[in-house]
Amino acid sequence: MFRRVSQMSGLAFALFTLPLFSPSATAQIAVSANDNKAVLVNGVNSVPPNPAEDTVTLIDLGVSPPKVIGELKAPNSVVGPPQNVAITPDESIALVASNQKLDPADPKKLVPDNRLSVIDLKAKPPAVIATIETGLGPAGIGINRAGTLALVANRNDGTVSIFTISGKTLTAAGKIDFGNPKAGPSSAAFSPDGKMALVTRDGDHKISILAVDGTNVTDTKHYLVGGIRPYAIQFTPKGDAAIVGNQGGGQGDVDTINVIDVKGKAPRIVHTLDVGQIVEGLVISNDGKYVALTAQDGSNKTPDFPFYNAHSLLAVFSINGTTLTKVGEARIGGWSQGVAWSRDGKTLLAENMTEHTLSVVKFDGKRLTVTGEIKVSGGPAGLRTAEH
Repeated sequence: MFRRVSQMSGLAFALFTLPLFSPSATAQIAVSANDNKAVLVNGVNSVPPNPAEDTVTLIDLGVSPPKVIGELKAPNSVVGPPQNVAITPDESIALVASNQKLDPADPKKLVPDNRLSVIDLKAKPPAVIATIETGLGPAGIGINRAGTLALVANRNDGTVSIFTISGKTLTAAGKIDFGNPKAGPSSAAFSPDGKMALVTRDGDHKISILAVDGTNVTDTKHYLVGGIRPYAIQFTPKGDAAIVGNQGGGQGDVDTINVIDVKGKAPRIVHTLDVGQIVEGLVISNDGKYVALTAQDGSNKTPDFPFYNAHSLLAVFSINGTTLTKVGEARIGGWSQGVAWSRDGKTLLAENMTEHTLSVVKFDGKRLTVTGEIKVSGGPAGLRTAEH
């Protein structure tokens, strides 16, 4: 059963270095969730001693170069896809899921969390206004284009939480249970018309198809099987296809993305393309012409790993219906996570957990060029902009 854990207005969690949250008239808000409980030690995700609280950084991606416009505290986690952040289409609220938290009995360990923070982006300064209870281990979040419904994939109990959205208020509206606690629901995506949702399951390598009728969400019991450990997922703006990234086995093999054709009688995987080791982040440009992906590419391993790379990979593919063609790639920081497009498709942000930075990358339709970086207070673990 779901219940609201707390409801606070103007929560005193703001950490702003700027005197006022003041995005430009043409601002595009990107939200980066930063995990301070995770560092790589000899290639192992470990808890640092006395970690600082997790943070959320707000970035204006509508200006060049992108700039930080605020920061606040909210629990989150690098565990799970970097789609653990979602923003309503009107940019009024952001949702941030926390998959893991410090173990109260042993601060050197992590245990599954169940918190979803609701952040009021219109408040001055923005603040966490509610903390909602989800299933165990909330990860990827999907919000429909109408901004009225949210799905949260709960990796640790094999479920998806359903919430209605009215203004800035979330209300629990049920739960989808896949009947397998180890299914590992990881991320959820709505079709543009809001009538379908796809949920990746990295525990049993399936992609579930959900039917959506208003606020009624049901499991059709149909599913797709593509790569190993399907993870981040998104529909194209036209709704004729969806793209999913696969984490793979983490042994150095080159991992893949799947293209899902949703125009026929039933969704079906029709293409598989290789990207790099451990495909992590995935985002489709606003015009639907390109998809950008991050792959850790061995940067999360020790230097003696046979397929180690000091830097992660950012790759861009062009989209023509269900046909993808690789356009370009660039090397970014280590242990890469989320990625986001500017509205005009000329700038990308890509998260680097190792360096606690976001790479700023220019794209001219042919080449990717790293032009700068944004420093954040924590390991950037989740990144989204609003989908329209």
